[in-house]
Amino acid sequence: MKRALIQRFFIILAITIGVFGVISYIVASRQMLKTTIGNMRQLVREIDYAIDYSGDAEQQILDMKQKIDRTTDQNSSKVRITILKNDGSVLADTDATDVSALENHGGREEIRQAFLNGFGYSTRYSSTLGERMLYVAELSEDGAHVIRVSILFSGMTDYLKVLFPSLALAAIFLFILAMLVSVRFSDTVTKPLREIAEEMVHIQGDDPEFHFKTYRYEELNIISYTTDQLIIEIKGNIDRLEFERRVRQEFFSNASHELKTPITSVKGYAEILQNHLAKDPAAEEDCIRRIITEADHMTSLINDILMISKLETKDLSVDISEVRMAPLLSEVVESLQPIMKQQNVTVHMDCQPIVLQESANQMEELLTNLLTNAIKYNHPDGEVWVSISRENDIMVLTVRDNGIGIPEDDQERVFERFYRVDKGRDKKVGGTGLGLSIVKHIVGYRDGTITLKSKPGEGSLFTIRIPMEKDGQE
Repeated sequence: MKRALIQRFFIILAITIGVFGVISYIVASRQMLKTTIGNMRQLVREIDYAIDYSGDAEQQILDMKQKIDRTTDQNSSKVRITILKNDGSVLADTDATDVSALENHGGREEIRQAFLNGFGYSTRYSSTLGERMLYVAELSEDGAHVIRVSILFSGMTDYLKVLFPSLALAAIFLFILAMLVSVRFSDTVTKPLREIAEEMVHIQGDDPEFHFKTYRYEELNIISYTTDQLIIEIKGNIDRLEFERRVRQEFFSNASHELKTPITSVKGYAEILQNHLAKDPAAEEDCIRRIITEADHMTSLINDILMISKLETKDLSVDISEVRMAPLLSEVVESLQPIMKQQNVTVHMDCQPIVLQESANQMEELLTNLLTNAIKYNHPDGEVWVSISRENDIMVLTVRDNGIGIPEDDQERVFERFYRVDKGRDKKVGGTGLGLSIVKHIVGYRDGTITLKSKPGEGSLFTIRIPMEKDGQE
């Protein structure tokens, strides 16, 4: 990259010097031509003022040429003065011995311009002298003659021969200076990039840390900042994936364990029946009842696992319908009457007339799991308060009980799959250990939130907020 920067820098410099040289040459040449023409016009006017056209014009211009030779450095052999009549014929010429032998000059460019405009000039190659000449012609004061002066004129060519060594030295100096500047400039770009690349090698470590400097160019700082942010994001994603891997591994381990226990029980009772070890019909009936109970437990567990999986992958088929929350809550509480009687727990309901366009099955699952937990993990003669209300466009569901409560260390984990606070009590009250996990996934599926406040011995309060997209009141 450094070599490419320097090469491009030199190419641009060479083009710039070339373009500047061409433009300078053109401008200088034009200025030189303009200045020379102005001096020659002044000379023409002096000749016109001094000459007597009624006398010997040829001798007069020869005398003038000698005078010019004495006062200037101009090469007299290359200066030519010509006097022409208004018909284009030559009256006198410093370079002609016999003017009568000269052809008519009326067709010459500078002569035609002088007759038309009073002044004219042209440059052309002289085959006689083998040099390029500048001709300046101007109409005389009396209007009857044209005075023309010509000199050698090569423009800037002769000067370039003198100036070339100086120009070459200047170009060499500029290229040396440009090389130093380009190397220094390229270092200010390549060195930071090299440092950034060296820092990025640390990404191969287990816990990479980056220490980027602040550079002169903001674009380089953007690269270092973006790289730093990208690595932070990658580390976050890696940590998240690692966490999900552990959760998934724990989930399968727990699921295997949860299924292994009822399968073992079913197998044991089935072997008792198969080997006719039951001593009486009552014992056989008890084995069959236990097999059915364990089968129902496995069915519930598998259904809960499938529901969580579908909620996580957004692959759940949802039937949306009009859901009236008050009647639905009453139906759920009614279905839980056997558990309420068994635990001797009372449920108090307070529900505003809210109507949702939702999945009735999922809303029923949500209420059932929350209330089942509040009833099962309660004291005898305990109470549960459930409230459904509306705050702006949010449905707020609260379930509060005065039961055994949840220790602070366990409150963040109660929504994990198969997590149980009191494993001994859980075996007595039954359940799959997935109830609150299902609740969390249903709420998350609807971009809602769930919070828990609990204190051991005083009870728990679950608060759920779900956005109401299409809703109303009864």
